[in-house]
Amino acid sequence: MSHTFVLEAELRERTGKAEARRLRRQGRVPAIIYGGDKPDLPISLEFFDITKKLDDERFHTSMIEIKVKGKRGKQTALLKAAQYDPVKDMVTHLDFQRVSAAETVQIEVPVHPINHEKCPGVVAGGLLEVVRHVLDVECRADSIPEAIEVDCSSLDLGDSVHIDDIALPDGVTVPHDVNFTVITIATPSALKGGAEAVEEAEEGEAEA
Repeated sequence: MSHTFVLEAELRERTGKAEARRLRRQGRVPAIIYGGDKPDLPISLEFFDITKKLDDERFHTSMIEIKVKGKRGKQTALLKAAQYDPVKDMVTHLDFQRVSAAETVQIEVPVHPINHEKCPGVVAGGLLEVVRHVLDVECRADSIPEAIEVDCSSLDLGDSVHIDDIALPDGVTVPHDVNFTVITIATPSALKGGAEAVEEAEEGEAEA
């Protein structure tokens, strides 16, 4: 289940684009904590610390304790959104949503295929394709799985894993109306056909 991270934050006395730029020049990242029937709380975080945590996949599905300098107590939240500079690919702003441990939340959790290297379909030359890289799960905030593992050891060529085939952790559900595909083993002929289609399209473009 989910890990708990701790962040040290400072209160932002002012907001706005000019203040956000000033903070970034000082090596800090502006952020906001909202929700929980409490006022929005503008904060800033140390750039290198938060960048390191963002690189940890668990950070995106874990409870986060935010300690704000000068304020008593702590804020318990989930990361809801991260904005990045499109050129430098550096984080520029973060949104955190307050939650309690027992609160039911909806959050995206990554899909991790396991044992696929030795499954019959891959051994025969097929390619494992992850159709859904994340699943929208519903569970308690303190019971968010770090990932949804899908055992692929028995999959053969052309086989697929649908959402109803996956054994989810206790207390975790994936609300859905359609039994959608999560993982499939593409056959060599399908892969060849796909490659040929790309080549034909490129040749057509060149002739045009």
